[in-house]
Amino acid sequence: MGRFVNPGNSAFKVALASEIYIDKTGLLDFTNSVLGTKQAYICNSRPRRFGKSITADMLTAYYSKGCDSRELFSSLEIAKDENFEEHLNKYDTIFLNMQEFLSRSSNVKELLERVEGKVIRELKKQYPDVELYDENDLAETMQDIFAESECPFIVIIDEWDCIFREFKHDKAAQEIYLDFLRDLLK
Repeated sequence: MGRFVNPGNSAFKVALASEIYIDKTGLLDFTNSVLGTKQAYICNSRPRRFGKSITADMLTAYYSKGCDSRELFSSLEIAKDENFEEHLNKYDTIFLNMQEFLSRSSNVKELLERVEGKVIRELKKQYPDVELYDENDLAETMQDIFAESECPFIVIIDEWDCIFREFKHDKAAQEIYLDFLRDLLK
C-alpha cells in the first residue's frame, strides 16, 4: 500500500466517522457498469463543498487493491447491489490530488515531473520484477505493468482542474497539462 498507488481506505474511513455523512455509494453501481467501456472516463463535477473529495476517497477505498473494504461498505447502499463484490478492491488504483502537487511546484512542468516521479517510484516498489521500457514515463510504466499483471488501473484525480484556476491565463501550461492527462488516461 502506497500513498499514491493503492492507497487504501483510511481517508474514506474518516468520512464515514464524521457526524454528517451522506451515502453516495450508488455512484459505484454506475461506475461499475461502465468499467471496460468507452464511457469509463468520468468527471465528477460539482460546486465547491459538495463532496467531490469524499467521492474520490470513496472510489479509492472501493477499487484499491491496497486494502479490504468489505466491512467498510457493508452497511451502505452499494452493499445491496448484487454485483457489490465483483469490483471491490480488485484494481491497481492511483489517487492523485493535483492541488497537493501544485502547492509544491512553481510551474506545470515541475508539477508533472513530481507526479510522475512519485507515482513511478511507488509502482516500481509494488512491481519490482516488471521490466520497464522507460522508467521516467508514467503512462508507459503503467502499460508495462498492465502487460505483466493484466490488472487494469483505476486513476482517480482530485482537484484535477486546479491548473486552470492557478494558470488561467497561461494557455501553454494548460495544454501541457491536458496532454499529460490524455496520455495518462488513454
